[in-house]
Amino acid sequence: MIELRDIPFSLDAELLARQLRIRPGTDSAGAFAELLATVTEVGRPKAVYDVAFIEQRADDSVVLNGVRLTSRALRRNLDPVERVFPYVATCGTEADAIAVPDGDAVQAFWLWTMKEALLDAATDYLYEHLATRYRMTKWATMDPGSGDADLWPIEQQRELFAALGDVEGSIGVRLTDSMLMVPTMSVSGIVFPAEAEFASCQVCHREGCPRRTAPFDEAVWREMCGD
Repeated sequence: MIELRDIPFSLDAELLARQLRIRPGTDSAGAFAELLATVTEVGRPKAVYDVAFIEQRADDSVVLNGVRLTSRALRRNLDPVERVFPYVATCGTEADAIAVPDGDAVQAFWLWTMKEALLDAATDYLYEHLATRYRMTKWATMDPGSGDADLWPIEQQRELFAALGDVEGSIGVRLTDSMLMVPTMSVSGIVFPAEAEFASCQVCHREGCPRRTAPFDEAVWREMCGD
């Protein structure tokens, strides 16, 4: 398992203030600036990944590092692939430990948005690192729990973490009993070389998702999830 730690990031105060509708010169603006300074000072986005090779294939699963990952869509996406990169990226436990005043839902949302920006910095850095180091010009990702519930069930987080190793000991990300990650602002998945573009959003029927990156595609859904 390979760690990526000293990940650079920049929180655009002006952009975030516009996004959060904070007016200059108000009390909110002062509190926002203070919180942003704290996140900028302590924030340490991180990621881990491994270089894994597909050891076995079945109709609805693949085996990586001795661990079976079960998903028909994942299996189909990896048909032409031998080498993949399981990963976890996070905003970091440092930013996640920042406390806002009790009951202050507004500042809690500000902090959530800032941690989301840290996570974006971690994933962008990870993808660029993989593309450069392993000479990938095109790639795609799949994440457990992303897309329709049966695409790659969130319960498969346990297997993905097992395939990686001691993720919590490395970058502090742990799984809850319901297979959610802590810090919440973390993502996990597999990066793999791909000639055709693919995003889990293309096979997700969920409407109104703020993190959607691609529209639902019926043809792709039938190819990945159909019988």
